[in-house]
Amino acid sequence: MPRADTIAVLVNSTSPAGQTIETEARSAAQALGLRLDVLGASTEGEIDAAFAAAAQRGAGGLLVAGDAYFNSRRAQLIALAARYRIPANYDRKEFAIDGGLMSYGMNNIDLYRQFGIYTGQILKGAKPADFPVQQPTKVELVVNLNTARSLGLELPTAVLLSADEVIE
Repeated sequence: MPRADTIAVLVNSTSPAGQTIETEARSAAQALGLRLDVLGASTEGEIDAAFAAAAQRGAGGLLVAGDAYFNSRRAQLIALAARYRIPANYDRKEFAIDGGLMSYGMNNIDLYRQFGIYTGQILKGAKPADFPVQQPTKVELVVNLNTARSLGLELPTAVLLSADEVIE
């Protein structure tokens, strides 16, 4: 969003991770010279109000922070982004598949594979406390070109070329 000067981030206001996400988002926005509008929501009504606030305040884009509650509200989030015409980025591929503009997040197949390896080791008697903490090593960018068109966005070729998947 090259012309955006304000970006909103939607965080679950009841999640302990929300504060960390807010801190990281503020740091990134400052480094990019953008204003950041942090919107907290933890209920269906608060999500509706957050999108209305983002639109009213002129947010040029919205980052929906990764959260289990937000994953369960996927249809609502995508519909509100479309209604308010706010370009939104999500953390799970399923959002882009279901009509969200784009997602950038961990590759779930790799994550589930690691779960399976750990589960197998536990079933063979390994102690979970002995396992190292692991971070995802593969992230993927998924772009929904149909949604971009419906928002009147022309995405840069570099974004499309760097995407792991482009939905048309």
